Amino acid sequence: MAEKPHLNLIFIGHVDHGKSTTVGRLLYETGAVTDRDLARYKEITQQLNRSTFEFAFVMDQLKEERERGITIDIMHRDFQTPKYYFTIIDAPGHRDFVKNMITGASQADAAVLVVSAVDGVQSQTREHAILANVLGIGQIIVGVNKMDAANFEQSKFETAKKAATDLLKSLGYRNVDAINVVPYSAYEGSNISKKPEKMPWYNGPTLLQALDLLTVPVKPTDKPLRLPIQDVYSISGFGTVPVGRVETGVMKPGDSVIIMPSGVKTEIKSIEMHHQQLQKAEPGDNVGFNIKGVDRKDIKRGDVIGPTSNPPMVAAEFTAQVIVLHHQNVIAKGYTPVFHIHTAQLACTITDILEKKDPKTGQTLEKNPETIKTGDIAIVKIKPTKPIALEKYSEFPQLGRFAIRDMGETVGAGVILDVVPAVPK
Repeated sequence: MAEKPHLNLIFIGHVDHGKSTTVGRLLYETGAVTDRDLARYKEITQQLNRSTFEFAFVMDQLKEERERGITIDIMHRDFQTPKYYFTIIDAPGHRDFVKNMITGASQADAAVLVVSAVDGVQSQTREHAILANVLGIGQIIVGVNKMDAANFEQSKFETAKKAATDLLKSLGYRNVDAINVVPYSAYEGSNISKKPEKMPWYNGPTLLQALDLLTVPVKPTDKPLRLPIQDVYSISGFGTVPVGRVETGVMKPGDSVIIMPSGVKTEIKSIEMHHQQLQKAEPGDNVGFNIKGVDRKDIKRGDVIGPTSNPPMVAAEFTAQVIVLHHQNVIAKGYTPVFHIHTAQLACTITDILEKKDPKTGQTLEKNPETIKTGDIAIVKIKPTKPIALEKYSEFPQLGRFAIRDMGETVGAGVILDVVPAVPK
């Protein structure tokens, strides 16, 4: 059987709007979770007095999450529709866990924005939608959950639908009117895989049908190779084996590559994925590869591999568009939080604030403001505290977006507009 095209899917939205329950229900309806699994979850939920949570427990496998009833870390689960093979990245809705949400979103091809039919758009619905937009997730489905709690009333659905589509329009999503907005009840299983009896007024796709209307992004194989390193292992008999995900281009055994920012040149000896040798690795492939004559200490997490003929960019400084998500104070020049850029984490200093933009229109609100605060979108200049390989978002989106962390939480996110390259040593 030919393999189905693969998509990474993230579920985003406000805490308690039913993301985990939606995911659990989808896995159950597609056969990825069995009746026996579900019976086991149901038993646990009854012991914990959380009777409606059995579907959520499919993903929330950490004990602490079960006791608190919220999603903490990102879980990966696979399921298949008639058309696609999906990997679900279940992103936490809870505010402390936005960092994981960013890790997930940067790998996602499409998002399902879950909105409760009862509560409508909430603060986190907005925040997650902004993040999905800043992090470049172009395809979105809006899922209006908890229709059972809204008595399956069309008016409640229309109100939630309007709030969600207005939000996406205000963020500059194009063709918002073409986005599928699907009413459903994850708890009752209405309109997930079967047409809903209780919503005769609705004639659009079920949630599963809406997923099959998504399109597979074209793999950027025509671009130069870019592979950010996630880990490095020393394996006896093999030598140094870095691990990472090919973001753009193609990697083949025998390729001459350069490791940036150090500039060490080497050759790819062999490539392996799932314990099988590969003749080539393409975007989306998580691979381990063996390199010639490179010491374990010369390559680390956050380095980027590219062809010697087209090395990854190393930044002396860069200009970025950032959104401030949460900050207790104002942010001024000289602020030096930790930036998470692809797999790299390092302190960077905001050296200049060039302009503040209107989040709704994208127009300039103020030139050279002294400070920015929660909710602001701004163009800023940033200087990394040590050399880092990164790229412009317009050329390599996968290496041109970042999250900003400080005081244990995500304070912002952004995309790199321009780079001043470091002068090669």
